[in-house]
Amino acid sequence: MRLLLDTHVLVWAAAVPERLGAAGQLVADADRRLVSAVSVWELAIKQHLGKLSVGSDVRTWTRRMTTELALEHLPVSAEHAAAVEHLPDVHRDPFDRLLVAQAVAEGAVLLTADERLLGYGDAVRLVG
Repeated sequence: MRLLLDTHVLVWAAAVPERLGAAGQLVADADRRLVSAVSVWELAIKQHLGKLSVGSDVRTWTRRMTTELALEHLPVSAEHAAAVEHLPDVHRDPFDRLLVAQAVAEGAVLLTADERLLGYGDAVRLVG
């Protein structure tokens, strides 16, 4: 299974893996663990605004987590961006909508803590 970790799940996997509950095993067993440029962008914005701290600059933290969690980077393509147009209006957050579009386009499952995203169907799985 290909898993795309949303931003919260990425931070939890790195800092407090017990928050993942049973999904921790799902992450461990995944064939591919993806981290989107969308999540890195969101982390950078939140850290800059003081809403989050990862303990170092986001670039350094992301490099370390990529290695420690055996993650693959998923860039944002024009196809991903355009696919947002065809998503139902389940959720208005642009970061989350782009993550869902990426999961669908890449044949991955978005692992999230946001119950509202379950409205996107099989492309999303909830942590906890």
